[in-house]
Amino acid sequence: MRLLPLAAVSLTLIACTSAEPGNGQSPAQDGASAGLPFIVTEVADFDAPWAMTFLPDGRMLVTEKTGQLILLGADGKIKTPVHGIPPVDSAGQGALKDVVLHPDFARNNLVYFSFSEAGTGGKGVVLARGQLTSDRAGRSVLAGVERLFQATPYVSGNGHYSGRIAFAPDGQHLFFTNGERQKFDPAQDPKSTLGKVLRLTLDGKPAGDPGLTAKGFHPAIWSYGHRNLLGIAFDKAGNLWEQEMGPQGGDEVNLVLPGRNYGYPIVSDGDHYDGRDIPDHKTRPEFEAPKVSWNPSISPGGLIVYSGKLFPQWAGDLFIGGLSSEALVRVDVNGTSASKGDQWPMGARIREVEEGPDGAIWVLEDGGGSQGRLLKLTPRS
Repeated sequence: MRLLPLAAVSLTLIACTSAEPGNGQSPAQDGASAGLPFIVTEVADFDAPWAMTFLPDGRMLVTEKTGQLILLGADGKIKTPVHGIPPVDSAGQGALKDVVLHPDFARNNLVYFSFSEAGTGGKGVVLARGQLTSDRAGRSVLAGVERLFQATPYVSGNGHYSGRIAFAPDGQHLFFTNGERQKFDPAQDPKSTLGKVLRLTLDGKPAGDPGLTAKGFHPAIWSYGHRNLLGIAFDKAGNLWEQEMGPQGGDEVNLVLPGRNYGYPIVSDGDHYDGRDIPDHKTRPEFEAPKVSWNPSISPGGLIVYSGKLFPQWAGDLFIGGLSSEALVRVDVNGTSASKGDQWPMGARIREVEEGPDGAIWVLEDGGGSQGRLLKLTPRS
């Protein structure tokens, strides 16, 4: 196997792929743009996509639920499968999940990703990385895939894996989310990584909050008392924002602080699905309260802090995909405070949000088989 620099990879991949019919960019034809403050352009269609990230040359990596990693040409017309992904258990909420480039990707071609798998004791989420290159047959591959970290413990069930990844501004750490797997109590268990935000080195070594580690917590834990964490991102000031699904109501946006307990399942602004009450955050001030919460649920999926130039009025704000709400949600951010902004109807479940190199906002629909569309949002003139 030979490792090539990114420029060589680009030429090789373009030479060995063919155009997918019907995937050229075109304005959305279903009226989704009507009444919205942006133009919606359909770029491509995927089978239950989960996450995406942009390469320096404008191409994109897109994950699909059942375990496919797709390299999409910058024009949206060329789809290339990327080989080398380990087996994925995609039952229920399982998936090939997040995909994020190493901060020095232009030099090392390293791609970090997460996925759910079956293993000893049940199932769990894994953080891994590999080098984007091509093999001797000209196929695009992730070479030398390494497992960096896995949730503990593995448990039964197919829900609340989480698995979002964000690199810290210091360039030395990354943050990785582990959902509580619909088991409730692990979110408060100091020995479990479930229901936690974790801090790791770039090689996957635990580097959690020293105060918690000194109290006997798992050494990767940064904050705890979370439910299903499906978005995490840093703003320009270095603040770490996170969104998570509440139970029946009570979806949250949190400012993640080291060592803090965010209360789940002891408190939540939502209730149990069987109607039983969960005390609200305001009743237990010792727990860190969300900056924003929603009742009814929006079912948040994906999160960015917007920093582009195409929508200067929204610089620094959060954008969240809405699944059950079929919406794109904006949250106003003012320093370390936040409040509800806009909620735009998109006519489909929105799984992922990303900012493009030119400042356009990109979203992935959650459709399986087809109509898991990649949409580009640009300002109206």
